[in-house]
Amino acid sequence: MISTLHIKNIGIIDDLSIDFNEGFNVLTGETGAGKTLIISSLGIIAGGRFSKEMIRKGEEHSLIEVNIFYPQSEYAEDGNIIVSREIYSNGRNTCKMNGKLVTVAELKSVMSKIIDIHGQHDNQNLLNNMQHIYYLDGFIGEELKEIKKEYQEDFNKFNDIKNKFKGNYGDNIEKERRLDLLRYQYKEIDGANLRIGEDLELKEKHKIMMNSEKLRENLKIIDESINSNAIEYISNSIRCLEKIESYGETYKNKLNELKNIYYELQETARDLGSLKDETDFNEYERDEVERRLDIIFSLKRKYGNTIDEILEYKDKLENEIKEIENLEETNKKLRLEQKQVESKMKKLCDKMQEIRSKNGQALAERINKELKDLEMPNVKFNIKIEKQDNYTINGNDKVEFVICTNVGEEYKELVKIASGGEMSRIMLAIKTVLADIDEVPILIFDEIDTGISGKASKAVAEKMKIISKKRQILCITHLPAIAAQGESNYYIYKEIKDDKTKTNIKQLNEEETIYEIARISNGDITEVAIENAKELRKVC
Repeated sequence: MISTLHIKNIGIIDDLSIDFNEGFNVLTGETGAGKTLIISSLGIIAGGRFSKEMIRKGEEHSLIEVNIFYPQSEYAEDGNIIVSREIYSNGRNTCKMNGKLVTVAELKSVMSKIIDIHGQHDNQNLLNNMQHIYYLDGFIGEELKEIKKEYQEDFNKFNDIKNKFKGNYGDNIEKERRLDLLRYQYKEIDGANLRIGEDLELKEKHKIMMNSEKLRENLKIIDESINSNAIEYISNSIRCLEKIESYGETYKNKLNELKNIYYELQETARDLGSLKDETDFNEYERDEVERRLDIIFSLKRKYGNTIDEILEYKDKLENEIKEIENLEETNKKLRLEQKQVESKMKKLCDKMQEIRSKNGQALAERINKELKDLEMPNVKFNIKIEKQDNYTINGNDKVEFVICTNVGEEYKELVKIASGGEMSRIMLAIKTVLADIDEVPILIFDEIDTGISGKASKAVAEKMKIISKKRQILCITHLPAIAAQGESNYYIYKEIKDDKTKTNIKQLNEEETIYEIARISNGDITEVAIENAKELRKVC
């Protein structure tokens, strides 16, 4: 439900906050007070279109913000969603859900599941003929449920098979082209005889090659320094310590330490000598290392960042080559499986159409009864079910709600009905029958009282009261019968302040509600009008 609506700088609305309640919320007020602006604002926050001309004169932007309790949404925090939309005079707008920026498309997608506005052709789920099959199937319920579930399992299998065919390389020419490419790539990688870690070894070797002269020079100096000087000096020191080691344990220990250093230094000298020998390369060796590195670099550029990845890609190539070489047999099996699944789907579709046709007639009859109750005896509702060539998740039926508004006229799509008031009553009739199926929790009615009075207004009010037991309803009305059914009544009025007109709203208590019903009944609040208003409330 909508708990709070905040509107700023829309038309004659300056800064307006409204707290709504569960059930049936009724909005009344004088013509031009701003009632339609409130509905328009709700349409905008639901993802509808806006015009920068709607921005209040002298202001640079407008703001619409609504707090909705709707735990089912992924955007909800503690069950609440704060939705805001700012509109700027340059045409830019910003949409947010709980502080997170969203696109208008995202906003519309989320809000279409929460708010249904009747009286304008935007934001009405029932006007979307793509949704009609879901309403009909929801009405049918268990009779269709298992068959539809079985069909959808087969439909998913059918699509999987189609996707496999799509991945099977098309015609023979395309298949051979693909095979040639795969074989070429496989041969290129296989011919390289790659070894894991080889690239790192070669890079290290190449680095040494490129700096061999410098390495040799420094290793030569080190070798001469160690063998000519360091080892000789340490050897002399050892001989001296040998002469005095008998004079104390300390001298003996130091002698052993020095001998260890001597042996380690000899080992290091031998190792450095070997390293010096390894810096001798001929031109052929250098060319071979560079050639090998070029091969590895080229393969990395094409098939992977590492040798591991290249070899993995090679395995994939091998598997795909085998798959294509055995493709004809694979496709033969797929074609047989597809034929079997499609045959089963067709039978299930025929069953679903039979069930839909039977129940569609029953649903139409119930809605037509509601239309009669709403004083629309000449309006006829029907459900058109046509078989399509293609399969969808719901079968191959196209389901469409159609209306004939005058005797002798053809049935038309709901969206092509021009009258806002007429449309609202038709929607009310449908909503009454589908109240348990339609999951949209908030219904907003504008212009529903256009062209009706007396018995019809009473019927409309009663239908809305029934729906409000399961949904939150916001309704703008000029009819006392509808206003009398309200559980929460609001009076919208305008006032002039600082030479500017602005819209205000007030939630009415019971006494004020009686006076408002009397006002819209009679124009003047007389004793008779007040008594009639009390009587209307009593009946409710």
